[in-house]
Amino acid sequence: MRIWMALACVGLLAACANEPGSDNSFAEAAAAAVTVPGPKSVTLMTMINNRSGGGGHSALLVNGSQQVIFDPAGSFRDPRVVEKGDVLYGMSPAWVQSYKSAHARSTFHVVSQTVTLTDAQAEQILKLVMSNGQVASAFCANATSSLLSEVPGFQAINTTFYPAKLMEQFEALPNVTTTKYYENDEGDVIDAVQTAQLTQLSE
Repeated sequence: MRIWMALACVGLLAACANEPGSDNSFAEAAAAAVTVPGPKSVTLMTMINNRSGGGGHSALLVNGSQQVIFDPAGSFRDPRVVEKGDVLYGMSPAWVQSYKSAHARSTFHVVSQTVTLTDAQAEQILKLVMSNGQVASAFCANATSSLLSEVPGFQAINTTFYPAKLMEQFEALPNVTTTKYYENDEGDVIDAVQTAQLTQLSE
């Protein structure tokens, strides 16, 4: 049954369908680690179709002892970004903005839902995303929801293949702060990243 559900989702979750990303070494991942001031938190980022309202991709921004983005089966690529097991390391605020900008365009916007965490929750989520490994195409929401459901305070999250459904479940959690990011450019994630490579200053 799960296999048939996944196959049915492939056409809907185009942003989750990609070739496997790079897999840097543990040493490279450790060297790229960046710490961001502020409360420990997790942010569910959902790419929403501006026309249909359907979800195209799910990702997690985790701010713990370091800040990373868990981008399961994602398309974000930049030679300056260290990636291992679908985790993007060195995610400073500037890189988080670049990630959002790469996904927001005339057809999609990015919904960010943030929950403040305890230190223990933040480290558990970091451990889970770092040990998960690469995620198969169309399984972005499935992987994200499964990981979240293992963390105390997030047990109400049910496993789903649908990013918009996961977003709705996350919204029901206590003390969620939601923002939306829009851009009006054409193109896809790869086009946006190539443009960023030409314009963004190195960290």
